[in-house]
Amino acid sequence: MQSEPKNTAERSLGICPLFESELLTELMLRYWNHPLAENQEFREQLLEAATGVLQTAAEESRDGVFIQGMPSTEMNLVAAIWYVEHCAIEDAETSGAEEIKERLRWLCTVRRALPSCIRDPSDLG
Repeated sequence: MQSEPKNTAERSLGICPLFESELLTELMLRYWNHPLAENQEFREQLLEAATGVLQTAAEESRDGVFIQGMPSTEMNLVAAIWYVEHCAIEDAETSGAEEIKERLRWLCTVRRALPSCIRDPSDLG
């Protein structure tokens, strides 16, 4: 018998293998016009990397922070997707300048549209 999830990251990790996580990833990319939304391989890699972030974040012994102002154990799938794309842009060297601009715009749009997903829940009123 499995124990109950201890934190948000662990609970969010539980949906990663489900179809709904693929759907959420695709909808986030398409709705906010990510320039690589049509690229299935990109979507799969993004979700895989976000799952890895949640696996690391779910470890109770980890006191790290992925996103400033948000304890790692409070990471959720939306925040993990956002974080992975944020890191990818910081490391991007091969993409064109226009694509990078569009990816940065997507990051800003998601953060504005879903602020409660990308901050410590205790900061919410």
